[in-house]
Amino acid sequence: MTLSAESSSPSALDWKFSQVFGERSPGEEVQDVDTISAIEFEKSGDYLAVGDRGGRVVIFERKARNDIVRDYYNQHDLEQRDFMDTQHPQFQYKTEFQSHEPEFDYLKSLEIEEKINKLKWCATPNGSLFILSTNDKTIKLWKVKERKVRKVKEIDINPVVCPENAVLAERSFIGGQHKPSLDSGYCLEWTNKMDHSDSPSHDGLAEVANIGYGAPARCRKVYAHAHDFNINSISNNSDGETFVSSDDLRINLWNLEVSDQCFNIVDMKPTNMEDLTEVITSAEFHPLHCNLLAYSSSRGFIRLADMRQSALCDHSAKILRDGDSRGSKSFFTEIITSISDIKFGTDGRHILSRDYMNLKLWDTRMETTPVAIYKIHEHLHSKLSDLYNNDAIFDKFGCCVSGDGLHFATGSYSNQLRIFSYGDGSEEGMTIEASKNPSRKPHMQSASRARRSSLSNLTRGFYRQGHENSSPGNSEFSCNLNSKLLHLAWHPKTNLIACGTGNSLFLYNA
Repeated sequence: MTLSAESSSPSALDWKFSQVFGERSPGEEVQDVDTISAIEFEKSGDYLAVGDRGGRVVIFERKARNDIVRDYYNQHDLEQRDFMDTQHPQFQYKTEFQSHEPEFDYLKSLEIEEKINKLKWCATPNGSLFILSTNDKTIKLWKVKERKVRKVKEIDINPVVCPENAVLAERSFIGGQHKPSLDSGYCLEWTNKMDHSDSPSHDGLAEVANIGYGAPARCRKVYAHAHDFNINSISNNSDGETFVSSDDLRINLWNLEVSDQCFNIVDMKPTNMEDLTEVITSAEFHPLHCNLLAYSSSRGFIRLADMRQSALCDHSAKILRDGDSRGSKSFFTEIITSISDIKFGTDGRHILSRDYMNLKLWDTRMETTPVAIYKIHEHLHSKLSDLYNNDAIFDKFGCCVSGDGLHFATGSYSNQLRIFSYGDGSEEGMTIEASKNPSRKPHMQSASRARRSSLSNLTRGFYRQGHENSSPGNSEFSCNLNSKLLHLAWHPKTNLIACGTGNSLFLYNA
C-alpha cells in the first residue's frame, strides 16, 4: 500500500495484551545474559525468533487453530461466542540453540561477546527454515529442521503381537544388536526400559510409542573475518541469494552459499581516521528491488544506493536528510540525531527511521524533509546533560512498520511501547507499558532466582483477554532509564507486535 494524502486515514487500533513468555516475578533480578537483544518474525508470520545476550536463539511457532481453541477454553469459562476476540496469532515454544559463544581475538587483545545483535530469516522456495544470526564479528546461517521422533518402549504382555510391531522388532534386533531404521526418515530413540531380565517372556519384542517432534538446528555456514568493527545490522536481499552486513565504516555483500569471501560495496573509512565525520548505523535492502540498498549514519542521513551504478555505492547514493534540523546546534545535536534503526515499508517507497528523539517517516522521492515526525523523547530535551553523563543518550531504540505500511511502533523508557498511525491526525499515538501483564496476580512474590539457562525454561506462555492500560497521550510520566524497550517486531500479516523488555517477550494484538 502506498501512503498518500488522498488515501483514507487509518482508524485508531484497539491494542490488547496477547501473550508473554519469560515473565519474571516482581522483584526478580534479570541476569544480563538473559536480556533479549534481537527479535524477528519470519516472512509468513508463522515463526518468531528471539536472540539474547547469552548468544542463544529461541524460536516460537504459531499455534494451530485447534490448539488455540483448546487452550482458550481451558483458561476461560466462556460461551463460544466469546471466542470471537481470540482470532489472532498465538505462539508456542518450538526450539532453541546456542548460536554464538564468547571468543577472544588474540591479535587485537579483544574479547568478543556472544550477544546476538541481529536475526534475519531467509526466504526459501521449499519451506525450509533458515535463519541468519550475528554477534559483533561472526555471522552464522542455521537450518532448523523439524522431524518426528519415535521412542521404543517395553511391550506389554499380550499373546497377540501386532504385525507392525513384529516387523519393527525383526528389523531392529538383527543379530541381537540395535540398528536404527531410517528408511522412513524417522529417528529412533531408545528408552532405558529395555531390561529383559525382569520380563523374559517378551523375547526382545518392542513397540513404537510416544511419537513426538524435535526441531534441531544445524549450522550450515559461518561468515567470519570480514569486519574490523562491530557488526550492527544484516539484511537479506529480495533475490533470495545474497545479504549484506554492515559495521561502523563498511558494508559487505555476501552470497549465502559462499562463506569464505564477500564484496565490499560501501567504504566510509577515511585515509586519516582523524577526518572521520560519521559512521554507519544500520543497513536495509529494498523489499522489492534487489539492486537498491538504504543505510543510515550517525549524522542523521539516510543514503539510498543503487548497486548497478558502481562497485562502491557510497559516492553515488541519494541522500535523505531533514532540512529543518540545520538550525542552531548544541553539543548533543549530533548524538541525538544519529539514526539507530531504519525499516523499509512494504511498498518500498517509504522508509521509517528512529533517532534518539524522534520517529520519522520518509518518502524516498523527497530528499529534504520527512513526511511525518513523531516525537518520542521531547520531554527529555532539558535533561540531555544528565542523559549524557549516565550514557543513556547512546541507547539505540529500534522501530517497526505494519504490513500495510500505515502503522509504526518504537520503544521508549519505562518499558513503554509507542504506536502511531499515519494520517490519523494525532502525533501522540498510543502508549502501552509493556512490562505489565493485566492478568498477573499481584500477590505473587518470590526471591531472586539463579541465572536461567534460556528462555525455554520460561516457556509458560500466558494468554489472557483484556485491555492493557493504555492512554492516547504521553504528556507526563516518570521516566525509568533502567527499563527500556529497545527491540520489537511487527507481524508481517496482521496487527501483532512482539517486544522485549529484559528477559520477557510481550505480544500485543489489535
